[in-house]
Amino acid sequence: MRHRRAGYKLNRNATHRLALYRNLAMALFRHERIITTVEKAKAVRPFVEKLITLARKATLEPEKALHARRLVVSRLGTPGNAEVKPALEEAEADHRKVLVKLFTEIGPRFKDRPGGYTRIIKRHERRLGDGGKTAYLELLKEGEIKHRAIPAETPAPKVEDETSEQTEQQAEGQDESQIGQPAEGQTESPAGETPAPEGNAETHPKT
Repeated sequence: MRHRRAGYKLNRNATHRLALYRNLAMALFRHERIITTVEKAKAVRPFVEKLITLARKATLEPEKALHARRLVVSRLGTPGNAEVKPALEEAEADHRKVLVKLFTEIGPRFKDRPGGYTRIIKRHERRLGDGGKTAYLELLKEGEIKHRAIPAETPAPKVEDETSEQTEQQAEGQDESQIGQPAEGQTESPAGETPAPEGNAETHPKT
């Protein structure tokens, strides 16, 4: 078991894994969106975001820019001196160094954002060969905000007031008390005798 041992091995030793992180970070800073496996994207994400944080701090605190640049060079290595987009046609080429783009374009982009500079989007296409899961690893755009799905709020249970319950009980009690009582204008007859209907009874003379 790997208790309290953070990080991803990726079936590589330390130097091979560092070279992989540097290559993925270089590709991401160049193109700002790359396709890789889900495991590699999750593994390289902290490495990339720490480099962007150093560039962001250099933007916010110019007096510490030289120290931040040296830290990025030590972590990114000599590949940071490569061109952003070398091309045969001069109109399409970008001769800036990757390190310069990181400190002049990517760092100032996130000066108001304290972390969370990248996004991982899973793809349904599998990698050819071993069928590994693939994903997009991309940088956020200028002023872009991550949106999370907000769960729907469940309605609160309705609680009946005690006054309404009392009024209902009183109404039920009155209904029960009225059962068996004569209607208005009628008199109770003795037990066992049925009252004669009004207006229909014939009067017989007494003899």
